[in-house]
Amino acid sequence: MLTVLESIKLSTEYLEKKGIDEARANAELLLADILNCKRLDLYLQFERPLHETEKSKYRDFIARRSKFEPLQYILGYAEFYGRRFEVDKSVLIPRPETELLIEEIIKYCTEKENLKILDIGTGSGNIPITLALELSGCNIQSIDVSEAALNKAKLNADLNSVDGNFNLLKQNVLDDSVFELGKFDVMVSNPPYVSTNDFGELQNEIKDFEPDIAVTDNGDGYKFYKRISTISKELLNPNGKLFFEVGLGMAQQVKNLMESSGLQNINILKDYSDIERIVYGEVE
Repeated sequence: MLTVLESIKLSTEYLEKKGIDEARANAELLLADILNCKRLDLYLQFERPLHETEKSKYRDFIARRSKFEPLQYILGYAEFYGRRFEVDKSVLIPRPETELLIEEIIKYCTEKENLKILDIGTGSGNIPITLALELSGCNIQSIDVSEAALNKAKLNADLNSVDGNFNLLKQNVLDDSVFELGKFDVMVSNPPYVSTNDFGELQNEIKDFEPDIAVTDNGDGYKFYKRISTISKELLNPNGKLFFEVGLGMAQQVKNLMESSGLQNINILKDYSDIERIVYGEVE
């Protein structure tokens, strides 16, 4: 009988040969999901034999991962800010660095009441749902052009028990109908920022599996930063703030775009890898 330990060793070796990063961690996380236990609990049952159904499912998971399908899509969920969000190929996988964006918005919003927040490009809903749960009394309007993404965000809102202060709407920020949404105190976006030229250089997990619409702007990478910065003065209340997450090497140019659009007091923050990741500023 194939044991837990033997399965992990064989799967790790196989994934390493296929060029999968962190092969051992991936092998363990996939098996832990099948056995419905925590990853560390595997170490307490190394000698446990796998049943045929478990082996079959594990082989399927490992085969999918060997073809660079993201771990989170295989598992069907991703962890973000201590919560679980269901994900599939219709939405971008939430990243740990986006938690810094959340933290900065919370810092700004703490001790303020009845704030209206506009989230642009909701995806799985990880940003607006987290804000809705962390900030009491705020009202969040979240928009996306993808019907599939909005459906996934609605599901995640229900799974995380979000109350009535959260609304989803199919809306393209590039359309002038966005001005009909009204005024807000905070705008936040982690938009598609990979340029057409850079798209082919992405990891296989991203370019072959995550939705193109959430990854690239099919241009120079700055299309949405330009648009959102330009319309921010029309959509934000006086002293309202605009928060962006940006890609590697993009922070200074995004800051310039915000300044040229009339925003002030612009700050750039680094993530835990010392990459300039968050840019935010305010209107007069």
